[in-house]
Amino acid sequence: MSDDKGTGGRTADAEGARPDDGLEADAGARRARLRMLAIAAVLVVVAVVGVALVLRFIGAERDREIQNWQVRLGIVADGRAGAVTQWLDEQTAVLTRLASNANLQLYAMDLAGGGADDLDQIEGNYIRNLLNATADQTGFVPNRLSGRVDANIGAPASAGLAIVNPAGGTIVGSTYMPRLPDGFGPMLARAGEGTTAIHGPRIGPTGEPLLAFAAPLYAVQQDAAAGAEIGFVVGLRPFDRTVFDLLVQPGTIWESTETNLVRRRDRSVEYITPLSDGTPAMGKTLSTDTPELAAARALAEPGLFGFGRNHAGEDVLFTSRAIPETNWVLVHSITEAEALGAAEARLNTLLIVFLLVIAGIFIGALALWRHGTSVRLGEIAARHKIAADRLHNYMKFIRVVTDGQPTAIASVDEKGRYTFANIGATWNSGLTPDQVVGRSMVEVMGPHTAKLFQDLNTRAFLTGAPVSEVQSLDQGGRTRMIKSDHIPLAADRDHPRSVLMVLEDVTDLMAERERREATMRDLVGTLVSLVDRRDPFSANHSSMVAELASAIAVEMGEPDETRRTVDIAGNLMNLGKILVPEAILTKTGPLTDAEKTTIRDSMVQTADLLASVRFDLPVAETVRQLQERWDGQGYPDGRAGEEILLSARIVMVANAFVGMVSPRAFRDGLPVEQASAEMLKGAGAQFDRRPVAALLNYLENRGGAERWRDIDGKTGTA
Repeated sequence: MSDDKGTGGRTADAEGARPDDGLEADAGARRARLRMLAIAAVLVVVAVVGVALVLRFIGAERDREIQNWQVRLGIVADGRAGAVTQWLDEQTAVLTRLASNANLQLYAMDLAGGGADDLDQIEGNYIRNLLNATADQTGFVPNRLSGRVDANIGAPASAGLAIVNPAGGTIVGSTYMPRLPDGFGPMLARAGEGTTAIHGPRIGPTGEPLLAFAAPLYAVQQDAAAGAEIGFVVGLRPFDRTVFDLLVQPGTIWESTETNLVRRRDRSVEYITPLSDGTPAMGKTLSTDTPELAAARALAEPGLFGFGRNHAGEDVLFTSRAIPETNWVLVHSITEAEALGAAEARLNTLLIVFLLVIAGIFIGALALWRHGTSVRLGEIAARHKIAADRLHNYMKFIRVVTDGQPTAIASVDEKGRYTFANIGATWNSGLTPDQVVGRSMVEVMGPHTAKLFQDLNTRAFLTGAPVSEVQSLDQGGRTRMIKSDHIPLAADRDHPRSVLMVLEDVTDLMAERERREATMRDLVGTLVSLVDRRDPFSANHSSMVAELASAIAVEMGEPDETRRTVDIAGNLMNLGKILVPEAILTKTGPLTDAEKTTIRDSMVQTADLLASVRFDLPVAETVRQLQERWDGQGYPDGRAGEEILLSARIVMVANAFVGMVSPRAFRDGLPVEQASAEMLKGAGAQFDRRPVAALLNYLENRGGAERWRDIDGKTGTA
C-alpha cells in the first residue's frame, strides 16, 4: 500500500503542477503580446503623425517656393515697369522743355498769328531747325531715318515734333512730322488741362504703331493757371524696339519668362507689345471672358500675383504693374512647368525619401526594441562629437584667415543683424567678433554709418547683384574714404538670406590719385602758359575752349571720363605752336598758304608730342582729330561721323565757337547770336548735331550766352 500511495502522490503532484505552469506561460505570452501590440500601436501612431507632418512640410515648402516666385517676379515687374515709366517721363520731358523755351513761345505766338507766309522767315526756320535737332537727338523720327529699318529709300513722314494750334492744325513741324491724324483730340484736351498727355499706341500712316505726346504751349510769362494756351507741342515717335527692349530683364536665366504690355479695348484684352510666338505689336486681342486669362485678371486688378494662362493657353505664374499716366498694364509671367517643375520633382522625391525614412524608422524601432540601442546611440554620439570637433576646428581656421585680412568682413541678414564678423568688422566698438554676431548694425556702427551701409545692403537684396560704393566717413575726427562691396548671399538650411559686406579703407589710395591729378593739372597749366607767351593774339584761347567743351559735355550728360578728356585736350590743343615760328604767330597781316599749312599742321604735331604721355584718357587721339569734319572732308585722316571720337567732336564745336566770338588783330569777335547761327548752319556737315544742340541749349537756357557775350579784345578772356 505504501508503494501505491507513494506512486499516487507523485502522480497527483505532477498532474497538479502542469496547469499552474500553463497558466503562467499563457499569462506571460499574453503580456508579451500586449507589449508587442502596444509598441506596434505606438509605432503606427508615430508613422501616421510622421506622414502627416511630412505632407504638411511638403505643402509649406511648395507655398514658400510660390512666395519666392512672387518676390522674383515682383522685382522684375517693378524694374521693367520703372524702366518703361522712366522712358515715358523722358519723352514727356522733351516736350516740356520745348514748351518752356521762351524764344519758342515768342516765335510760336508770331507764327500762330502771322499765317503760313511767316514760315519762311528766320523765326520759322529757327523753330524748324530746333525741332529737327531735338527730334534727331531724342528719337522722334521715323524708323527708317533712325536706322532701325535697313532700306535704301527715303524715310516716310510718319514721326516728328510739331507746334500745333489749339484746333490741332500744324503751325510748324520737323521734316518728317505728318499731319496730326484724326482721333488725337482727346489727347489735346487732356494737355489743355495743364499737363503732358500720352496717347497710343495706334497704327500710323505707314502701318507701324506710333506713340503720341502733347504738352500745352503758353504765352511768355503765362502758365496753366492762367489758361488759354496758344497751342501745343506734339510729338509722334515709333512704338518699337526702343520700348520693347525695356521689357527684357538683363541677365535672366529663365527660358519661358515673358513681359508684355496690355490694355483694355472694349471687352477685349489687346497685347500692344510683340509676343514670344512671333505675333507683332498690337497683333493679338483676346476676350476678357477667356477662362483664367492672366492679362484679363491683371487689367482688372493691377499689382495682382497669381496663377493663370498666357496668350498661348499655357499655365503660368504672373504678376502685374500699372504704368502711370497710361491705360497700359505690364504683365510679367513664367510657365508653371519651368517655375515649379523642378521644385515639384524635388518635393516629390523628398516625400518619397521621407516616407522611406519613416518606414525605415518603423522597422528600425522594432529592431532596436528587440536588440537594444545603447551601443548604436553611443556610436552616434561619438560620431557627432567628431563632427562637432571638426566644425569647431574649421571655424577656428576661418576666423584666423578672416581676422588676418586688413579689410572688415561681415555678413548681415535682411533685418540688419550680424551673422558673421571678423576682427575688422567690430568697427572699434570694443566687442569681440563673437559678441558682434546677433547684434544690429546700429549697435556696432552707430545710426548714421549703419544707415549708409544698410541702404547699400537693401539695394543688393533688391537687385540680387553686387553693389560697390565709396563713402566718406568721420572716424575719430579724421575723414576716411571707405570702399564697400555688398554681395548678396542666397539662403540655405542653416543660414538666412544675407549680404556679405567687405569694407576697405582707401583713404591713402584716393589721396595718391588726387596728388597725381594735381601734378597733371600743374603740368598742363605750365604748357598752356608757355604757348600763350608765344602767341599773344590768342592768349587764353585754349583754356576758354577747355571751359566751354566741359560745359557742353556736362550738358550732354556724358560721364566724368569724357569731361576730363575734353578739358585736358582743350587746354593742350595748341601745344604744337611752340614749333611754329614766332613771326607767323605774331603776324598781323594775311597769312600765306604755306603759313596756314604750318599753323594747321601744328595741331597734328601737338598730338604727336602728346602720344608718348600716359594720360589714361584718349587725349592725344582727341587732339589729332580736332580738324576732322562730320561729313568726312576734314584733316588729316578724313574720318567721318561716328568714326570721330565724341570728345573730339565736342572740342571742335567749342573751338569753333570760341574762335568766332573772340576778337583777333585783323577782326572783331562775332556776337554770340550770330556765332550760334553759324554753328547751327555747320551742324550735320562740319559738326555733329548733338554737341551743337547742347551748345545752343547751354547758351540759351543755362546762362551761357551772358558768360560768352563780351570778350576782352586785349586779354582774350570772357
